[in-house]
Amino acid sequence: MSGARAARPGRPTKPKAGERALRLLWVTPLKALANDSLRAIRDVAEGGGLDWVVALRTGDASAKDRRLARAGKLDVLVTTPESLSLLLSYPDTAPTLASLRGIVVDEWHELLGNKRGVLLQLALARVRALAPDVRTWGLSATLGNLDEARDVLLPHAPGAAIVSGPEPRPLQLDTLLPDSGERFPWAGHLGLSQLPRVIERIRAARTTLLFTNTRSQAELWHRALDATWLEEPGTLALHHGSLDPKLRAAAEQGLREGRVRCVVATSSLDLGVDFPTVDQVLQLGSPKGIARLLQRAGRSRHRPGESGHITCVPTHALELVEYAAVRAALAAGRMEARPPPRLSLDVLAQHCVTLALGGGFDADALYAEVRGTHAFAELAPDTWRELLDFLVQGGRALEHYPEYRRVVRDDDGRYRVHDRRIAFRHRLSIGTITSDGMVAVKFAKGGGLGAVEEAFIGRLKPRDRFQFAGRTLELVRLQDMVAIVRIAKAGDGAVPRWLGGRLPLSGELGREMEALFAAPPAAPEMRALAPLLALQARRAALPRPGVLLAELHRVRGISHLCVFPFAGRAVHEGLAALLARRWGRMSPNTFAYAATDYGFVLSAQAAADIDADGLHALLGEHDLLDDLGEAMNLGELARRQFREVARIAGLLPPSLPGRAPRSLRALQASAGLIHDVLRRYDPEHLLLRQAEREVLSGQLELQRLQAVLADCRSRRLELHRPPALTPLAFPLWAETMRSQLSTEDWKTRVQRAADQLESGTYTVKRAHERTRLTVYVPGAPGASS
Repeated sequence: MSGARAARPGRPTKPKAGERALRLLWVTPLKALANDSLRAIRDVAEGGGLDWVVALRTGDASAKDRRLARAGKLDVLVTTPESLSLLLSYPDTAPTLASLRGIVVDEWHELLGNKRGVLLQLALARVRALAPDVRTWGLSATLGNLDEARDVLLPHAPGAAIVSGPEPRPLQLDTLLPDSGERFPWAGHLGLSQLPRVIERIRAARTTLLFTNTRSQAELWHRALDATWLEEPGTLALHHGSLDPKLRAAAEQGLREGRVRCVVATSSLDLGVDFPTVDQVLQLGSPKGIARLLQRAGRSRHRPGESGHITCVPTHALELVEYAAVRAALAAGRMEARPPPRLSLDVLAQHCVTLALGGGFDADALYAEVRGTHAFAELAPDTWRELLDFLVQGGRALEHYPEYRRVVRDDDGRYRVHDRRIAFRHRLSIGTITSDGMVAVKFAKGGGLGAVEEAFIGRLKPRDRFQFAGRTLELVRLQDMVAIVRIAKAGDGAVPRWLGGRLPLSGELGREMEALFAAPPAAPEMRALAPLLALQARRAALPRPGVLLAELHRVRGISHLCVFPFAGRAVHEGLAALLARRWGRMSPNTFAYAATDYGFVLSAQAAADIDADGLHALLGEHDLLDDLGEAMNLGELARRQFREVARIAGLLPPSLPGRAPRSLRALQASAGLIHDVLRRYDPEHLLLRQAEREVLSGQLELQRLQAVLADCRSRRLELHRPPALTPLAFPLWAETMRSQLSTEDWKTRVQRAADQLESGTYTVKRAHERTRLTVYVPGAPGASS
């Protein structure tokens, strides 16, 4: 993709002839990728005999590189969106950026669909104003909406060229299938039953990357591998985003040099970071998306002339269908789209303060510049004036509080920041990645390990043990939002959990799964699942395109309605709440609900029944917003979302260096207080409206939920009443067990239920009778196929 000219009066003076000037800006989404890109560019420059100075400007950059970036005494700068915005906050960097001839945005798909991409759109608009002749290139290998991605990156150059490379290298995908007759979990996500097979694969290769979907899962698998690791301890490593940068860098260097045999990693290593020594990639559990699996597969055998290879490790039986669906989608060339956000006013407010720091801005000129981006092409003049008022005095409700008057309109009409304290705090908080509520983990004698969430560490007492950074640690004390720890001499401990850890199933992958359920079992995964699928077909029916499958069960006196749209967990949670509200309105009852990526279940505590026509009526699109508001308490959801919006917009200043960081409770209290003041005295405040929009579009995925409702109503509805739980219904029923009060843990209760299913019998209590039913399960004694 190439850029176009963009004129701007008052363009900064370029460096004089003979002076070194910045020529190329290379933007990456990850620090690990930035380090890798830095090495690659330096190698190319040296190999081509170019006398180039290449520097890094990220949060991990050295003091020397930061000085070079500010002074512009370099040829190539590798940076991230946040660091680019930080450069724009200094007036003396305008001449440096004016000399640019090229911009490369690497892995653009990773930024396209989130607020980091919006921040980059605004920064690039300013860079194009400073350097009208600059050419812009976007790099991506995994995008389903390529034309839209080009137009978002290059709004000033509609129809810019899309350059395709040679045919992608061949990719092999295989799966660790269960043996014939082997007991295999019906639900779960850890997959530790696969540990012997994984160890065998690791020992057979020189270097392995084991990808997990969550940081908790990575910690657990690293601990499990470490317990059986027969080689030097340093040859097994862990890599995820909550670890200290030095620990991550050590793992990356070990991979690069071939000293590490296996690294257990999350998405922190799946974006374009190339390690030629990696012989194989293992994907633990479903990748939940086509593009994600393709990215991770690309990390294996990254050597000239070799094909990529990835081995999928299922954590439960139905994930085999997801692997087969990914293979079918890749063969057909299908990929997920990344819809770009629009009108993220909190990001725009932050960008305006950045430019006010970087020499000031003229309101009319900046409005035209901002309207030139894809994200703010529809920004109305009234909204722009409201935003300026928010920057100057905090809005109508906050105008009497000096700390919210961040920008001043000077006599010459330009908007600037004069308060050094505001400038300092703003530069500390530039970016859209919210990390509030994190507690640093450090050894008593010095040395950091990373950070965990305050909600987890707050439940521990001194001398309690927990697993983190591949170690068993003992908490010494919690002081000023820092957890002081030491290595535990023995014992076990809990593993931290991070919010937002679960990845949703993409809509494209869900549709592929439905098609596979109805197709002949050609894929090896589907052949392995044939007995289980036959059981599903006998008890109810198999999912298939054009049909919405639903099942009504009566288990232990409770009615469970299971519906399978295959639309992903987030949409299913919204659907479940919506249908529970509507069903309860038709027939008063108490409902519990749970969701997985395949479907959702409504559990009626009192006896309840529904037919196909009644269920079809519940799926209507009428009064959707009102019903969702009653079912989900949108007001409280928006109140929680406001904290992130307020932090990005600058209403919640960051903790200053040298002082104890603010706790999550303090941040929530501050955000809640501001929210309540605005709600009372300025209910139409632009940030309140944005928080509500983000709840609907982000957490509830309103547009997709509407599309799924319409799709469900367009299908032929099949409502079955099987006498026992089916293979598709069992994981949903297992999810409902999480919310029940019991002195047993969830795993024990679900395993007992699975044992009953696999032993061939399952007891179902009806209202006034007890009936013993037989369920045939592959691998169980006496089971048939």
